[in-house]
Amino acid sequence: MSSQDEQFQAAAPDPAASSADDGMTWWYRWLCRIAGVIGGMSCAFAGLWNCVTINPLNIAAGVWMMLNAFVLFLCEAPFCCQFIEFANAVSARADKLRPWQKAAFYCGMAVFPVMLSLTLTTLFGNAIAFATGVLYGLSALGKKGDAISYARIHQQQKQMDEEKLTGALEGQAL
Repeated sequence: MSSQDEQFQAAAPDPAASSADDGMTWWYRWLCRIAGVIGGMSCAFAGLWNCVTINPLNIAAGVWMMLNAFVLFLCEAPFCCQFIEFANAVSARADKLRPWQKAAFYCGMAVFPVMLSLTLTTLFGNAIAFATGVLYGLSALGKKGDAISYARIHQQQKQMDEEKLTGALEGQAL
């Protein structure tokens, strides 16, 4: 076995461990990955378009957007970066991050070029990358509870409030 095969096996994520940790369903995980790939493509095209100017801030924002695209491809779709040796290792490390960490990273990555140069190109180019961060942030909030458990909690609170009220009224009557 070559050292490259050993590195690939060491970097390969364990799907059972990652799915148990974050509580994301398979379809939501794919939705986040697809949004990351589409966000990377929009950042790349808008970043390239943003670099065709003489304004240095637009060029800096465009370069940052292309860097965002590269990071999104590297983390979400390492098969797009097969020519890079460490792509699988970076992807495995990104898969180990918690959803809120990915959300903060992707949203922060997408906001920076907009702060550098507020143009329609930077806004629209980073919108899907920012949406990817929002999707990961929503998954960090967890699953929504069912109506039965909420009704049960509400009923218990209502009973406790009634008991407190009747206890206070009985205390005043004495």
